[in-house]
Amino acid sequence: MTTVLTPAMRDRRRKAQRPAWEEPPTIPGRIAKGALLTAVVLAVLIPMWSVIVTSFSSKQAIADAGGMVFLPRDFDISAYVLIFTRGEVSSAVWNSMFVTVVGTTLSLFCTVLAAYGLSRPGSLWHRPLLMFFLITFLIGPGLVPTYVVVTSLGLKDSHWALILPAAVNAFNLMVVRQFFMGIPAELLDSARIDGAGEWTILARIVLPLSKAVVAVVGLFYAVGYWNIYFNAVLYLNNAEDRVVQQVLQAYIIAGQSPAGIGSPPALGFNAPPSLAVKMAVVVVVLIPVVAVYPFIQRHFTKGVITGALKG
Repeated sequence: MTTVLTPAMRDRRRKAQRPAWEEPPTIPGRIAKGALLTAVVLAVLIPMWSVIVTSFSSKQAIADAGGMVFLPRDFDISAYVLIFTRGEVSSAVWNSMFVTVVGTTLSLFCTVLAAYGLSRPGSLWHRPLLMFFLITFLIGPGLVPTYVVVTSLGLKDSHWALILPAAVNAFNLMVVRQFFMGIPAELLDSARIDGAGEWTILARIVLPLSKAVVAVVGLFYAVGYWNIYFNAVLYLNNAEDRVVQQVLQAYIIAGQSPAGIGSPPALGFNAPPSLAVKMAVVVVVLIPVVAVYPFIQRHFTKGVITGALKG
């Protein structure tokens, strides 16, 4: 005798077979999730808002607030005029931009080429080279050997000392390799039958299919180069070669005052308060990352998850 299942019975049976995490969230769960996400967003936006407002505040507004300003008042751009007119911050920004643009381009070039070669099982020295990159996850070179190598190559007091040691990141390489391995081999073989070489296949087939993972890895590299600090302290001794993170450290952590603070007004405006200048430097450091991330965000989840799990 066949049992006829009603729609309600079928629904209960499907629910019994589904894992708990596949169940639709309950109303209290949705409310709790919304409250948690709202709290996280506010925890990020409120300090950023206070930093931006303080950087545009006058001496009187900062004095009345007793420090960081939250409500906009007495709009004043003298802090930004000072840091860019004096040249210290603007020079550091240009140095950081050079390191970020050149370093990201070189890193992506090396990472994509190495990942494509390691994703092809029949490539030359495939297994030894793969083990060579994987072993860096477990064994690091150490500070002293790295410093000796960099100085022996004559890279000290050069921005190349910040770029070349970080040119290839093993994690990023493995992510891109896994993504390349997920591309159907039949697609590449058909291109070879049509007479395409490896460079043509990489440029016209593999890279157009890998925009998401390349964009995300490029963002990782760019943020790493823009935020580089420790290597800059080790290898850059000249003030004109300093990157923006060194200037930020000097102003915020070391408590140094920018040139022009407390001196007679020589630029046509009263010298801005030290706190406003420090917050202006923080804003200048944050702008590039905040400006670039919205263009990469739509690729972020797809690139990382797909690149990590495919293959």
